[in-house]
Parts: sequence; structure tokens; C-alpha cells
Amino acid sequence: MWLGTLIAMAVVGAAMAEEGEWVKVTEDERSIKLETDRLEAVVPKENPKHWMTGIEKGSFLDKATGFREAGDGLMVIDWLMEAGSDEAWSEKVIAPDGHGVGRYTWFTNETDPQRRHYALMAHGSSHRKRMIEGPQLCHRMKPVQPEVIRGKDFIAVTTTYRYEYAAPGRKAGSRWTQRVVFPKGERFFVLMDKIESVNDSPEMFLRGDVPGCVRHEKGDTFSEMYLSYLGGPKGVRIPASEFFTPFPPDMKFGYRRDLNKTPEHFIRAYHLRDKATGKDGPWLAGLTLEPSVVYEAWCSQRPGGIIVMIEEIHGRPVKAGESFSAAHIVGYFDTIEEMHGVYNRYKGHTVLETDAKGWRLGR
Repeated sequence: MWLGTLIAMAVVGAAMAEEGEWVKVTEDERSIKLETDRLEAVVPKENPKHWMTGIEKGSFLDKATGFREAGDGLMVIDWLMEAGSDEAWSEKVIAPDGHGVGRYTWFTNETDPQRRHYALMAHGSSHRKRMIEGPQLCHRMKPVQPEVIRGKDFIAVTTTYRYEYAAPGRKAGSRWTQRVVFPKGERFFVLMDKIESVNDSPEMFLRGDVPGCVRHEKGDTFSEMYLSYLGGPKGVRIPASEFFTPFPPDMKFGYRRDLNKTPEHFIRAYHLRDKATGKDGPWLAGLTLEPSVVYEAWCSQRPGGIIVMIEEIHGRPVKAGESFSAAHIVGYFDTIEEMHGVYNRYKGHTVLETDAKGWRLGR
């Protein structure tokens, strides 16, 4: 019996040593830090450096090159929304924390030229949308307690939250789940965003950043963009100079499912540049593994040196009790061909599940 106990302890100790060789998890009240053999990343729990959802700003490190993301974090989540105008009630909807929440058509009545110009640059004017439920999770989500699952060759973090308030005539309480999996030996993570709705909607969608925004001054942090779904079967490479002057989402580099043919791949990437030397580093890319889930996406330059890479998922009829989701891969790649190779390995999936035995992509 004692020998059996010793053997069992040795097996557990060996497993812990093996895990320790490739992954380290450091958790405190504020965040969960993940250090794998290839990457580092932080998932916030409260008091984030910038946003409360996704991977925290400045924390996503590629150990092979030393580069980090060049924006305000990765896979940041926004409102639960639908097509339509909130003009009739936008100024009347006040969140429990006292903030107004109807902000997607307010500029149509704006008289201050500067504010009106900024709003048009930020949101465009061709496709009206409104909130179904809030808060805007990246801004006003309360502290969360993500679940961590450690497997033999992966580490996973799952965060959930229920929306707290709703537009007139709607209920609050839809559940958002974001699951992130870091596989051993990879320079990318796999992620799912899922909504379980308590409302009906003819065209419900979830808005977020894929992979994330880019902050720059005249292209000092990146040299080019790559969008696989524009410009022909090989996609389009866009030099940084195209983003020196602000332009709205509906002017160029936009995608709408109702106006475009569904592409084979949906990849959005920017080629990182060393600010000190000007030399190119790796690509940082977001791969949405089922292209048909993308309702609208844009890559636009706002005033203030920020490229916004919004992507809205689903945009179809939803009944209360139904759910929808999208699965993505986000990480560092040396070439565009490498991105497409990884895409082909995992394409067609919208669901990500985990347990102690492993992680699985599904439909």
C-alpha cells in the first residue's frame, strides 16, 4: 500500500513537473497571467489596464520575437445589438451606473460640428444599429471570476457574464461566454464568444474587436494590413500609408455579408514593426474560423491614431432561449501562407469546448 502511494505521488509529481516545463499560471485578485512555452498573456478580472474583456492591453508577448500587440488588447467585446435606429429613445435609456447607453444614432441630431465629425468617423452613416442589452462589456463589466482548466497540453480560461439592462421592450440577462485555449507549442490561442439570448430579435449580433485595434503614428508600429476577404482570392495587402488620414467605416476596407460574397477564409492581420528600428516583425492575425458568421466588419482609421478592427458576428434571427457563437484563432505568424495553413487545419468551426481531457472545436 505504501509503495503504491509512493508510485502515485511520483506520477503526480512528474505530471506537475511536465506541466511546469511549458506553462505557468499566476492568479491574483486582479488578473490571471498565463506563460506558455511560446506566449505570455493576461486575462483581467477587475481593474484592467484598458478593457475588461479579452486579452489585456500590452500583455500578449511572442517569445520568439519579443513583439507585443500594438493596440488596446485583443478580442475585446462590446454591446449585444441589432439592426435599426434608437433615435426615438436613445437619450431616455440610462444604465444603473448613470451612463446613457443609446449612442449609435445620437449624432444625427448633433449640432456641434466637431462631435458630429468624430461620430461619423467612428460609426459611419450607412448602416443604423442599436443596443439590445448592456452594459458595454469592455467598459463597464463588473469584476468576474474566470474558470481555469489545466490539461496535459493546453491551458483554458472561461469567463461568463450576464447583461444587466436592456432597451425598451426587451429583457436583461442574456449570457456571454468567452473561452480562451492556449495549446502547448503554438504561437496562437483559440477563442470562442457565445451568446445565450433571453430576447427575440430579427437580426441580433455581438460586436467585438478581431483581433484588436492598432495604435500608431504614421505607421510606426505596423507596416501593412492584410484582409483575406477583400481584393480577390488572395486577399489584399494595404500599406500603412492608407491609414495616415482618418476615414469612416463605410468608406473603404469594409465588409458586409449582405453586400459581399462569403469568402473562403476570414483573416485580418497587421504586420508589426519595431518602432525603434523600423524593421518588420511577425504578423498578428485574427482568424474567424467560419466566414459565414461575420455580419459586418471594418478596418477604419479614427481620429487620434487608432485603427478600429470591429467585427460583428451572427446578425440573424434569434428567439429567446437560442444561442449563437463564433470561434477564432489569434496569434503570431511569420507569413500569410502560414496563416492560411492554420486556417485550413481548423476552418468551419463555431464552438469551442474544454474539459480536463482536452479541448475541441465543433459546429
